[in-house]
Amino acid sequence: MLRVRRESCVLRTSENSDGDGRTASWPFPPLIKMEGDTSFNKVEVVYVSHVEDAVTFWGQSMKRIHDISKISAFLSKVCPSMSSVFGTPDLDKVYGGMFSADKCWYRCKLQHVESDEQCSVTYIDYGNSEVLNRSSIVELPEELQSSPIAQKYRLWGLQLPKISDIEQGLQFLTKLVGDKQISVQQKAIYKDGTVVVQVSHDDLDVGEEVANKGFAEKCRVNCSPNGALETMDGPAIEIKPRQARNAERLLVREPKSLPVFNKCSSDSNKENLEKNSFQQASGSPSTETNGVRWDQRWLDEHKQLKDENMQLKDENMQLKDANMPIKEENMLIKEENIQLKNENMQLMNEYRQLKEDKDILLQKSRALELNMQKLQLENKNKTELFERNFKEMEMRLTSAVGNKIKALAAKIDKLKSVRFENANITAADDLLKAVKVVGQGQLSAPSSLNILEENWKEYNFAQEMIRGCSDVVELDLFIERRNKVKENLNSSVDAFVIEVDQLPFGSRLTKLEVLLNSLESVYGASCDCEDSDDVFREFYDWKEAKLEKCNTLRGDTDSSLGLLFTWLSDIKKFFDLESNFSFDSCDVVMDIDNILEQIDCNVSKELEMSLVEPGESDLKIITDAYNRVIKLIHEETLLIAALKSKYLSSVEFKKNMSEWINKNPNVDDLITVKKSIKGLKAQLRWKLLESSSMEESDEYNATAHSEVKHEISIIRNKIFYEIQREQEEYALLSNLVEKWFPELPLMYSDVGITNYTNSRGLLSGSLERELFDAEPLKELSSKRPLVCTQVQNQKVLLKGYSVGVDTEEQVIVRASKFHKAWSQEKEESGIIQLLYLFFCKFDPVVYLMVPFYPGESLGYIQANNKLSLCETVRVMRGVAQGLHTLHASNIIIGSLHENNVFAVNRERGIVGDFDFTRDAEQRCSATSICFQLLTAPELKLGEAASASSDVFAYGILLLWLCLGSKNITYKSDGTPDLKKCDLESKAEALLSCLVCCGDRMQAEQIKSHEYFQITEAEFTPLPNDDEKTDDDTPADFA
Repeated sequence: MLRVRRESCVLRTSENSDGDGRTASWPFPPLIKMEGDTSFNKVEVVYVSHVEDAVTFWGQSMKRIHDISKISAFLSKVCPSMSSVFGTPDLDKVYGGMFSADKCWYRCKLQHVESDEQCSVTYIDYGNSEVLNRSSIVELPEELQSSPIAQKYRLWGLQLPKISDIEQGLQFLTKLVGDKQISVQQKAIYKDGTVVVQVSHDDLDVGEEVANKGFAEKCRVNCSPNGALETMDGPAIEIKPRQARNAERLLVREPKSLPVFNKCSSDSNKENLEKNSFQQASGSPSTETNGVRWDQRWLDEHKQLKDENMQLKDENMQLKDANMPIKEENMLIKEENIQLKNENMQLMNEYRQLKEDKDILLQKSRALELNMQKLQLENKNKTELFERNFKEMEMRLTSAVGNKIKALAAKIDKLKSVRFENANITAADDLLKAVKVVGQGQLSAPSSLNILEENWKEYNFAQEMIRGCSDVVELDLFIERRNKVKENLNSSVDAFVIEVDQLPFGSRLTKLEVLLNSLESVYGASCDCEDSDDVFREFYDWKEAKLEKCNTLRGDTDSSLGLLFTWLSDIKKFFDLESNFSFDSCDVVMDIDNILEQIDCNVSKELEMSLVEPGESDLKIITDAYNRVIKLIHEETLLIAALKSKYLSSVEFKKNMSEWINKNPNVDDLITVKKSIKGLKAQLRWKLLESSSMEESDEYNATAHSEVKHEISIIRNKIFYEIQREQEEYALLSNLVEKWFPELPLMYSDVGITNYTNSRGLLSGSLERELFDAEPLKELSSKRPLVCTQVQNQKVLLKGYSVGVDTEEQVIVRASKFHKAWSQEKEESGIIQLLYLFFCKFDPVVYLMVPFYPGESLGYIQANNKLSLCETVRVMRGVAQGLHTLHASNIIIGSLHENNVFAVNRERGIVGDFDFTRDAEQRCSATSICFQLLTAPELKLGEAASASSDVFAYGILLLWLCLGSKNITYKSDGTPDLKKCDLESKAEALLSCLVCCGDRMQAEQIKSHEYFQITEAEFTPLPNDDEKTDDDTPADFA
C-alpha cells in the first residue's frame, strides 16, 4: 500500500524556558498561509475597531474604510422590512443584527445558539460580539453577503501567560492602539483567518511593549522567507528552490493544536536540521548534500512501493482464474431458477382465473335465487290483492246505489256551504267595491289652492329676505314689501278656508282608511303600477266573465237537480201501491243513471270553479287592479293631508295676523322685566353688603341679621320669578321671530333674542353666580367646582367649567343640542334636564344648572342598597330610552358609567349630563382612565367613539347590575364571557347583542327587547352581599 509520510513542524521553546529542550504545544490555531506567500511581510495601515485581549484585536483596512458608510445606509433601508431568523440558523451566513447600544443595524455572523430566543453574534465589520434576541436578527439579501471589512489580528511571537490579569492587559492594549490608525506587517495567517502581524505605532513596537509589561510572554518561533524553521537567536537556513518543491509534493496533515508555517522536515531529521543550522551559523554550508540525500531516500521508498504493487496485481489475476468455473456454475443455476419461476407464475395465473370464474358463477347463482324468491313473493302479493279487490267489489255491488247517492250527497253538502259563503262570487268583490269607491266621490284640490301656494311662496321669500338682511335701512323696505304680500296672502287664505270648509274631509278620509286597512289585510302589501285606466277596464271585463260563467254553472246544476226532483216524484208514485199511476218500469230505472251522472258532473264543475285558486293570469289582473286602487287611495290621502296642513297653517296665520293686523310686536314687556331684574339685583347686592357688614360688626345683632337674611331670601325669589317671566317673554318673541316677524332680532339687537333662539332658551344673560346662596360640595369637586343650592323649592347643582374663546361657542352648541333632545319628549326622554346655562362676568367660567339627585347615582346605590332585578329592569329601560333620545339627535355620550346614570326614586333611569367643553373623543379618552372595563374593544384599538361604543358601555352596566358583586370574566378580545356568568336566559340573549365585538344592537331596539317585558314573578333575587364599591370616584365624573 501507498504510505504517506506525515511531516510536522517543530516548535522550539525560547531561551528563557526551563532549558530541558522539550517541545511545547502551540496554543494558537493552525496556519494555512506561509511566510513564503506573496502577502508575507506586507505592510498596511489599519484602524483598530475592537480589542479582545492583550494580544488579539480587530482592525479595518483604511482602503475599505469608506465602504462602511455605504453598507450602513443600505442596512438601514433593507433590515426593517426583512424577516426575522426562524428555525436553525446557518452559522456560515451573514445576517443583520440590531446593536443594543444604538439600535442601529450591522452585519453579523452567528457563533452559537444560546437558547430558543437568543443567539451569540459577532459583528463582522467591527469585531465586537454580543447576545441578541432572535427578533433583532434578520435575513440579508445576496448583495450584503460579501466579505467582512474587519480583520482579526494577533501580535507576532506572543501568547497570553497561563496566569495573567486579562482585564488589565486588554485595557493596556486598548490604550495603545484602540480607535487608532496603526501599521501592521503580516507574518502568517491561521486557518480561522486570524492574521499574525507585527504592529508599530508612533515608532513603538506594540508587541514589545505588551511583553515588557508582563501581559504576554514571548514564543520564539520564526520561519524564513523560503519556508525553513528558525529560532529568534539563530540565522535563517536557506533551502534551495528544488528542495522546496520536493517538500511541497508531500501530503502534509498538520495537527490542529500546531500552527504550520511551512513544509518542514520530520522528527527524524531534527538533529540534521539543527546540525545544518549550526554549520550554517559557523560558515560551513551543507545544504546541497542534505538535499541529495533527501531525494535518494524518497526514490528508494517509491521503488519499494512499486514492487509491492506489482506483487498484489499478480495475486489478483490468480484469484480471478480460480473464480471462473464457479461463476459458470452459478449462471446455470440461475437459468434453472428463472425457468421454474416462470412455470410457477403460469400455474398461479391459471389458479387465479379458475377461482375468479368460480366466484362469478356463485354470484350468478345467488342472484337467480334472490330473483326467484322476489317473483314468488310478488306473485303471492298480487294473488292476495286480487282476492281482496274481488271481495271488496262484491261488497260494493251490494251497496252501489247507496254509495253513489252518499258521494253525491257529500258533494251537494259541500256545494251548499260554498253557495252559502258565496266564495266564488265574492272573489275580488271587495276589490270591485274599492274600485267603485275610488272612482266615485274622489276629492280634488280646491281652485284657490294654486293662488294660495303662490302667495305663500312670495310670503316665505319675503320673510327669508328679512332674515338675511343686516342693514336697518333695507330692512324697512323688506318689511313694507312683506306687508303687501301679507295682505294678498290674507285674502287668499280667506277664500281657501271657505272652500275647504265645504269639503267632507273627515268622512272621506275615514272611508279611505277603512277601505285601505281591509284591502291590505286581505291582499297584503302593494307595489308600483302603471297610471292607466285600462287596468280597471280589464278588471271589469274579467269580473263580468267570471260572474257569467258562475251563473251558467249554477243554472246547469239547478236544472239537473230539478230533473232528480221530478224522477223522485215519479218513482214515489210508481212505488205507491194505492196509486193508479203506471208506466214502464224500464224507463224509470234507466233514467236515474243519466240523471245522477249529469248532477255529479255539474256539481263537480261548480265546485271546481269555486274552490280552485285563481291562475296566474287571474292573479295578475287582480294584483294590477289592487295596486292601482291602493295608489289612488294613497294619492287622495296625501292630497287630503296636504289640504289639511294648508288649512291648519292658514287658520293659524289668520288667527295670529288678526292680533297684529294694526300693530307690530315690540320688546317693551321684556325691557320692563329686565329693568325689574336689574333693580332687584341692586337691592340684593346692597342687602348682601349689609349682611356682611353686620357679620363683621363688633356689636352683632342676631335678630336684625336674621331679618336681613329673610329679606335677601325674598329678593332672591323675586329675582328668580322675574327671570322666569323674562324667559317667557323670550319664548313669545322667539316664536314670533320664527314664524311671523323675523325682523325683531335686528330691530332689537340689544335684548339678546338671537342668543335665546340659538340656545333653545337654555342660555340666560340675567343669571349670575352671586344670585345663589350656594353650598360647596367638596367631596364631589375633584374634577370641577360644584355647588348645591335651592331655586324655587327645587334642589339644583351648579357645575363650573373653564372655557376659552375657542370653546365658549362649542359649549353653547353642545348644551343646546342636548337641551333640544330633552325638549322633544321632556320627562319621557330618559335624559337629565338642563335648567340654565350662564357665564361668569369676571372669570372665564360657564355654569350649568341641573337638577340635583343626591344618593341616586347607580354607583352610590349599588354600594349601599343594591337594586333588585325588577328595579334594574325599570331603571335600565329608562336609560335605554335616554340612549335612543341622544343617538337620534346625533349625540355620542362617550362617558356612560355608573356615576353618570341616575335611578330616580329607584324606578326611573335617566342619563346624566356630561362635560360640554369636550367632544366625544375627549370624553371617551377621559372615561377610559377611571372606567377601563366600560371601554369598548374598538376604542382600545384607536377607533373613534360611536353609538356602538355607548351601547357596549350600557351592556357592561346592565351586566354589572345583573351579577351584583360577582366578578366578570373577560375574553381575550376584551368582551365579557357570558357563558361563565349565571344569567337569566332573556338577560343573556340581550347582553349577547350588546357586549359583542361585531355589530351591536341599536339603542332604539334595546327598550323593545323581551327582557324588559319580564314580570316581577319571573325575577330571582340577588344574593345579599356587603361588598362596597370605591367611593373615591366623583359622582359628576364625565
